[in-house]
Amino acid sequence: MEAALAAVGGRWTTLLLRELMHGPRSFGQMRAALPALSAKVLSERLARLATDNLIACHRQKGFPSRTVYQLTAAGQTLKPLLIELYRTGDALLRETSAHRRRSGA
Repeated sequence: MEAALAAVGGRWTTLLLRELMHGPRSFGQMRAALPALSAKVLSERLARLATDNLIACHRQKGFPSRTVYQLTAAGQTLKPLLIELYRTGDALLRETSAHRRRSGA
């Protein structure tokens, strides 16, 4: 369990992995999907995920060159965990919202 939590830990990590669950994405596509994430932090998170072997980077030929990121086999194993985290988070938000409405807060 600790290894799985460490893999998805850190601000923005789960959101980046969520984007890559849908298939390969370029740096620009991820910036567009997560506009509040700075280019510097995005670069840092992608580098960490690559170092942890959760994503692979492929530089495409051409001008301008483009780097595409995708989940590795190890990254793919996180899909069920991420899906369940999002389901659980959604359920908690709904329950919290319903509780606030009931209590008049």
